Amino acid sequence: MASSLPSREEILAYLDREQRPAKIGKREIARAFGIKGADRVALKNLLRELEEQGAIERRRKQLHKPGQLPSVVLADIESRDADGELIAVPVEWDQAQGPVPKILIHSGRRRPGMAVPGIGNRALIRAELRRDAGPRDPAYSGRIVKLLDRGKSQILGIYRMDSHGVGRVVPVDKRNINRGEFIVTEPGDARDGDLVAVDVLRSARLGPPSAKIRERIANMSSEKAMSLIAVHAHGIPNVFRPESLAEAERAGAPARIGREDWRELPLVTIDPADAKDHDDAVFAQPDSNPDNLGGHVIFVAIADVAAYVRPGSALDRDALERGNSVYFPDRVVPMLPERISNDLCSLKAGEDRPALAFRIVIGKDGHVLSHRVHRIMMRSAAKLTYAQVQAAWDGMPGPETRNIREPVLAPLFDAYAALKRAREKRAPLDLDLPERKILLKPDGTVDRVIVPPRLEAHRLIEEFMILANVAAAETLEAHRQAFIYRAHGEPTLEKLNALSEFLASLDIRLAKGQVLTARQFNGILKRVKGTEHENIVSEVVLRTQAQAEYVAENYGHFGLNLRRYAHFTSPIRRYADLIVHRALIRALQFGPDGLPDMSLEQLAEIAAQISAAERRAMAAERDTVERLIALHLSEQVGTIFSGRISGVTQVGLFVRLTDTGADGFIPAATLGDDYFRYEESLHALIGNKTRAAHRLGDDVTVRLVEAAPFAGALRFELLSEGKSLRGGIAGGKRASRRDKRSGGGTGRARLRAKG
Repeated sequence: MASSLPSREEILAYLDREQRPAKIGKREIARAFGIKGADRVALKNLLRELEEQGAIERRRKQLHKPGQLPSVVLADIESRDADGELIAVPVEWDQAQGPVPKILIHSGRRRPGMAVPGIGNRALIRAELRRDAGPRDPAYSGRIVKLLDRGKSQILGIYRMDSHGVGRVVPVDKRNINRGEFIVTEPGDARDGDLVAVDVLRSARLGPPSAKIRERIANMSSEKAMSLIAVHAHGIPNVFRPESLAEAERAGAPARIGREDWRELPLVTIDPADAKDHDDAVFAQPDSNPDNLGGHVIFVAIADVAAYVRPGSALDRDALERGNSVYFPDRVVPMLPERISNDLCSLKAGEDRPALAFRIVIGKDGHVLSHRVHRIMMRSAAKLTYAQVQAAWDGMPGPETRNIREPVLAPLFDAYAALKRAREKRAPLDLDLPERKILLKPDGTVDRVIVPPRLEAHRLIEEFMILANVAAAETLEAHRQAFIYRAHGEPTLEKLNALSEFLASLDIRLAKGQVLTARQFNGILKRVKGTEHENIVSEVVLRTQAQAEYVAENYGHFGLNLRRYAHFTSPIRRYADLIVHRALIRALQFGPDGLPDMSLEQLAEIAAQISAAERRAMAAERDTVERLIALHLSEQVGTIFSGRISGVTQVGLFVRLTDTGADGFIPAATLGDDYFRYEESLHALIGNKTRAAHRLGDDVTVRLVEAAPFAGALRFELLSEGKSLRGGIAGGKRASRRDKRSGGGTGRARLRAKG
């Protein structure tokens, strides 16, 4: 007998039930309601209708009611309720889903060694809906899985001494800058202009709150303090445990027993010129198998970090806490001590090093025919830079590459040519965005900002690393070994609908509700390439994409257009790669230092933690660049720059300067005498009277009005005319007209809000 479809109300009630699967997709709903055969197509259509109506939403191919938290959430503990119980809120929340949900923390037994949680802590929390919660009660209850950083009662700021001898601290953390200054009651040894950490003592009803200085960090006369601000503001661990350093110093070369000897294979490292660690080496050769004419054998060797960093050791605990290395223009906060990362696990030329390596056979079309992982001892034949390799391949070899161009580099580029063909057929998302780099003078000040060229040598290494990462994931799946994937979800239906509305304004039709592939996104980008709309379409397509993350249960990698993907190639600087190495060692029985017994739930918790650490590192790196460039430009107030509108909001425009990539803000109140309204679907501010439009991606000319280096904030004045939506001039007010309004309090208030 044919099964009948559940009603809209029955599906929503099922998503709300207490006794239901932890993760729900179409398969679970079909099983719950006994839907089989052709009725599954009707169920799929019904679920899509509910999604388009906003009644349900899809995250990682799982269905939820809108506004629901995932089962494991990264949250900040921010208050207590009337009974003294802790209350937390998620770190990331889309305001479009409604008010930020609150989580009531269970005060049950803590795990051994876990610190006592308190207000200001950040934690991984296992959350569930409270069925008996009142309208004003927290909607969720939760159990702390792991505390991640110290309390936020510690504020970072600049110490200032006024003419009356009163010490004050001005916060530099963007989360605290709107709190105003603190009166310092216990200055310690702090001097005027120092970067300090303070503990808030009390908040007075009248006047600023008081605080005491708990640590003098650095004097802000050195630009190296800019990265220190980010380290402390984002809670990045930057001091290794003494026992970790001791473990690193005691470490020696691991035994060669059980390792294959690859020392005669001419593997080479290819890295940036300023790289201090070299954890991957490559080689390729034509396949001698007559059944694979034109094919290649590719070797990718990665430093065997697992041989030195054992599970549960002090080194391991520090590495997990850090999650990854953090790269600033003036320093690196490494995941592992220098003895490990820059010495024992750096594949130095001419020195024996342990490694995990893949031997991968590809056909002449770049298709992978087979791969196998090996635990080896290797000896790098040469330490090369991207520029050296590219110059050699372009016919200008230097002394480092002259003797290896034909025997080593030529086979690498031949194999890469085959991989390029396979890549073009796979059609991953083609968003090749420029990456700026800050160059510093010897004294630590900013010299200039450049966009390094993208060389074929860069792409060669990227393709080889992707190949090895896929091979690692496939090997572990074949051995039924749990591990951590690198995943990237499809764009949400909401974002795709918004993209469809935007493209319609450019006469590019895209049906609402259509599921786009990476290839189709590439088609959109190709269609506008070279036109006036290229910049804005690239920006909007980028913002449509989801954020990649680490997960224990795979849902694919949309951007690379791969079904399975893992990070295997950088265990020196990413903890996820170390997990994958240990998983391979266990699955292939390479030794006792493999992944210990771990449940899927434990792996999921680690994946969530290192995903949060990755976002933390990205934010710290971005903040430091903003502060450095703001300081660099602070002496150029009044200078005119060219730029591009990089963001449009109700309150104003964000502009990215062409030369430096610096981001600054233009308050809407300074755009002229007209009233500008925000058109979200067009990504534009449009004048009511003049119809002048300032739109995402527009090229503009601006004047720097104000710079706040410690907040990393810039305020601009717009000098360009507004344009009509069809590209013509729409009669925007001239700069002379705006000069009367640009220096008022509104602009300064916007700058503080942005900082």
